[in-house]
Amino acid sequence: GHLLERGRRRIATIAGPLDMTAGQDRLTGYREVLRDSDRRSIIAVGDFTRESGAVAMRQLLADDPLLDAVFAANDLMAIGAMRALREAGRGVPDDVAVVGYDDVEAARYTDPPLTSVHSPHAEQAAAMVRLLLGLIQGDPAEPLVMPTRLVVRSSS
Repeated sequence: GHLLERGRRRIATIAGPLDMTAGQDRLTGYREVLRDSDRRSIIAVGDFTRESGAVAMRQLLADDPLLDAVFAANDLMAIGAMRALREAGRGVPDDVAVVGYDDVEAARYTDPPLTSVHSPHAEQAAAMVRLLLGLIQGDPAEPLVMPTRLVVRSSS
């Protein structure tokens, strides 16, 4: 929603590995947001490494030179994408807005600082432990959805 609110028209994603739940879930989220608008999906797949983000970004630019935003399924791929954009002469965020996922510490120190989805890892770990202890004691497993929030910095 953030990139649509900023008026971005051609929003691509660099998905994570589709054999991993995190990769699938973040791609599903991207598709659902775009489905509610008139935008088409523009997708490349990486493997959560910085280098795969750069490779995917070059592929996305070749597929759609006019794209103006990219959501990467993790911050390392977003950082790689920003490098590839800079090498291609594209300004971030003026030409292409970039958003990552995980809000790793390095996101604050990229140039420009990276907008990222913050996921509460410590709370997730504690909730998983509670869930496991409950299962061991025979309690039913309830679906668990942890809140995330967007930390907006100057890359978008």
